[in-house]
Amino acid sequence: MKLRIRILTLLFLVTGSLMAQESSSYRFSLEDCLRFAFANSYDRKSMQLTGQSLETTYEQSKQQRLPSLSASVGQNFSNNENGWSTSGNVGVGSSVTIYQGGNINNTIEQSRLNMERNDVQLERYDNQLTMQILQSFLTILGNQEKLKYQLEVLNTSREQLKQGQVRYNAGSILESDLLLLEAQYYSDSNNVVDTRINIGNNLLDLKVLLSMEPTDDLEIVSPDTDNLDNLKETLPTEEEAISMAMEYMPDLRMSDYDIRLAEKSVDLARGNYFPSISANANVGMGVLSFDGDGNSKWYGKPTESVGVSMSIPIYSRGQTKANVKKSRIALEQAQLDYEQSQLEVRQTVVQAYRNVVSAYNAYKVSQVKENAYGKSFNAYNIQYQYGSITTVELLQQQNNYLNALNAYIQNKYSLVMQRKILDVYMGKKIEL
Repeated sequence: MKLRIRILTLLFLVTGSLMAQESSSYRFSLEDCLRFAFANSYDRKSMQLTGQSLETTYEQSKQQRLPSLSASVGQNFSNNENGWSTSGNVGVGSSVTIYQGGNINNTIEQSRLNMERNDVQLERYDNQLTMQILQSFLTILGNQEKLKYQLEVLNTSREQLKQGQVRYNAGSILESDLLLLEAQYYSDSNNVVDTRINIGNNLLDLKVLLSMEPTDDLEIVSPDTDNLDNLKETLPTEEEAISMAMEYMPDLRMSDYDIRLAEKSVDLARGNYFPSISANANVGMGVLSFDGDGNSKWYGKPTESVGVSMSIPIYSRGQTKANVKKSRIALEQAQLDYEQSQLEVRQTVVQAYRNVVSAYNAYKVSQVKENAYGKSFNAYNIQYQYGSITTVELLQQQNNYLNALNAYIQNKYSLVMQRKILDVYMGKKIEL
C-alpha cells in the first residue's frame, strides 16, 4: 500500500513538473498583445487561408485565356476467326476560346475583386479584435489600479481597527464603534479579494482573445496614464473625424467591393446572350496493329486538323433573361447597402466622438472629486486619531472617498477606451 502511494505521488510530481514546463511566461504591453493576437488568432489564420485560396482562384482564372493541350492514347483488343488481334492510336489536341461574351475577362476581374475584398475583410476583423483586446486590457489596468488603492485603504482600516481596540479597552469608544470598525475592515478585505479574482478572470478573458494557453503566465505592462489631457488636446474636429473614417473604414470599402462584384455578375449574366467562338487543332499519329499470327504493321496516315467552331444561343427558356434581371436586382441592393453603410459609419463616428467628449468631462469631474475626498478622508482620519470625530463620521467619509475613487478609475479608463475606439475608426495606430 505504501509503495502504491509513493508511486502515485511520484507520478503526480512528474506530471505537475511537465505541465509547469509546458506553460510560458509573457510580459506584454498593449502593442505586444496586438502583435501576439494577430500572429496566433485561429480565426485570423482561417481568413488568411481563405485569402490564399482566393488568390489561387485568381491565378487560375487568368490561365483561361491560354489554349488547352491534351494527348490521347487508345488500345483496342478483338477476337475473330484468326485469333486475337490488337490495335492502338496516339493523338494530340489543343483548343482555345477566342470569344465568350467577355466572360473570361469578367471572371478574372471577379476573382481579383474577391481576393482584394477578403484583404479588406481581414482588416475589419483586425479592428474588431483590436477593440476587444483594448477593452480587456484596460479593464485589467483599471482593476489593478483599483487594487492598489484598495490595499492602501485596507492598511488604513487595519490601523483604525487596532486603534479602535486600544480606545475601546480604554473606555473611550463604545463596543458598537469597535464593531463598525471591524465590519469596515472585513468589508475592505473582501473588496481586495473580489478585485484580485476579477483580475484573474480578466486575464483569462484576455488570453482567450490572444489565443494563448490558459495556463500561461501573463503580466500586463502598465502605460503612463497620469496625464490624459493630451487625449482631448489631440482630438480632431468632429468633421475631420468623420472625413478620416469615411476614407478608412473597411465596412465602406467592403460595400464598395460588393457593388463592383455585383456589376461583374451583371456582365457575366449578359455574356450568355453572345455567341462563343473557339478554335481547335488535332494531330493523329497513326495506328499500330497486331494480328493473330503476331504480325504487326502501321496503317493509316498521320492526320492533322484545324477548325473553328461557334456556339450561338438561341433560346434558353428564359434562363439568361432571368439571370440578368436577378443580377441587376442584386446590384441595386448592393448600392443601397453602400448608402446604408455610409449613413451608419457617420452615425457611429459622431456617437464615438461625442462619447470621447463626454468621457473627458466625466473624467475631469471625477478627478477633482477623488482628490477632494481623498484629502478630506486623510483629514478625518487624523481627527479620529485624536478623538475629535465619531466612528460613524469617519466611516462615512471613507465610503465617500471609496465611491469617488471607483468613479475616478472607471471614468479614467473609459476616456482612454473611447478615445482609442475613435482612433480605430479613423485608421490610426493603436498604442498606449
